[in-house]
Amino acid sequence: MITLLFRSLMYLVSAGVGLIVADLLLDGFRIQWDRWWGFVVCIVIFAVLQSVLAPWVSKLADRYAPVLMGGIGIFSTLIALIIVVLLPIGGLRIVDLTAWLLGAVIVWLITAIGSVTLPLVFLKKDARARKR
Repeated sequence: MITLLFRSLMYLVSAGVGLIVADLLLDGFRIQWDRWWGFVVCIVIFAVLQSVLAPWVSKLADRYAPVLMGGIGIFSTLIALIIVVLLPIGGLRIVDLTAWLLGAVIVWLITAIGSVTLPLVFLKKDARARKR
């Protein structure tokens, strides 16, 4: 149970970092820092949506378009970004096509790297501490 909570926290952190990196690199991808609470809610909603959408989109692609299986993560990231931006809570705005496409790729890449490496780093330290 603690490991599941830890992995969820690491996914939230990596999603937040991915959104911040996209904000720093792309002009049309804007985090509204004056509505920081909206951005925090965006991170949580994005992470939950991404977790729910990835298996669902994967199942649909496997059934109807197997050739799309390689792009499932990017596609589910794009869908999650669309939903988060459409919510009236503020915190995140994406204003042009380039920002939508590159933003989805950047957020997906950072989130994928972070969700794999962060638990390995922190859980490895925890495993070493238990051995002692």
